[in-house]
Amino acid sequence: MTTTMATRRNELDAEDRNSLSESAFAFPRERKEPLTDASHVRNAIARFDQVRDVSDAEREEAFRRIKRAAAKYGVAMTETRWQELGKPSAGRKSSDKEKTKAQLMSEAKRRGIAGRSRMTKAELAQALEK
Repeated sequence: MTTTMATRRNELDAEDRNSLSESAFAFPRERKEPLTDASHVRNAIARFDQVRDVSDAEREEAFRRIKRAAAKYGVAMTETRWQELGKPSAGRKSSDKEKTKAQLMSEAKRRGIAGRSRMTKAELAQALEK
């Protein structure tokens, strides 16, 4: 069996995405934010506030779906309400907001932070706060 580049990177091509059931998405009606692996769950958390034309009830349900998927795939989630998703952390140092992802990655490498290559910029900044 040949592994495609998309499969190795946890990416979904159009065919894969179209074949997913609605329950595989944080926002099923819009088919937005698939929750098929840890990488997609982290992406759904980061992009939560970018999804447009959804009701508060849909956001509440999406938050529940993301929390379940995060637990399933071992993704740490500190947010307790959907209103917190996709927003910068209030406690984050302003100096970390100004740094590029490459700078944060370099600092994480220097400190030996495990899993850094799969982290988003926000997750790197959060890991560096500890």
